Amino acid sequence: MTIKILNIMKTTSITLLTALLLAVGSINLTYAATPAVENNQYITVLTGVGAINKIEVHGNVELYISDGATDQVKVYNKYYAESALVQTRNGVLSISSYKAEKLVVWVTAYDLRSISAYDNAEVKSFGNISKIDFELNLHDNASARLNLDAFAADVTVNDKAKANLSGTITDYNLKYNNIDNVDQKDLIAQHESKLSTTVIEKKVAIDDLADL
Repeated sequence: MTIKILNIMKTTSITLLTALLLAVGSINLTYAATPAVENNQYITVLTGVGAINKIEVHGNVELYISDGATDQVKVYNKYYAESALVQTRNGVLSISSYKAEKLVVWVTAYDLRSISAYDNAEVKSFGNISKIDFELNLHDNASARLNLDAFAADVTVNDKAKANLSGTITDYNLKYNNIDNVDQKDLIAQHESKLSTTVIEKKVAIDDLADL
């Protein structure tokens, strides 16, 4: 009888220990599956943003994007309301901040199709971004580091902007001012098209002179 009780206690202890380890593992996995900015103690979740199809970013902003079943916007800065603008209208999310302190925003969207970044804005994907059609436009000194799984993607890198692209794209169209500002060594494209907009600008200038 005593042996039986000891065996039951031993089995119960092992079961509880296993459950505890699994629970701790689940917590760690959940914590690891969020950007490092989640450690920021100042987090504002914007509600009622609606469906986000396009994002426009201006100024000194660090934007994280990820796929999700629902659309959500998190702002990581207690001062954002005083110096920044984060709003949605007709499916377009506009984010701008010109303060010296970088505004960090994490956007989760179900059907995001386009991103345009200006000034010193940074765009980073968190996890793999799966899209049918996707458009990325970078201007000024903006930069993007994205891991894409897309059927079609149109990427434009203007001015001194920089793009670091990885993943897989079936139909990939790239327009650029300086090819050295586009890092795509980790990108696999089945069909690829590249066009230098600098060449186009020079050609237009020559044609204009010819008409004089």
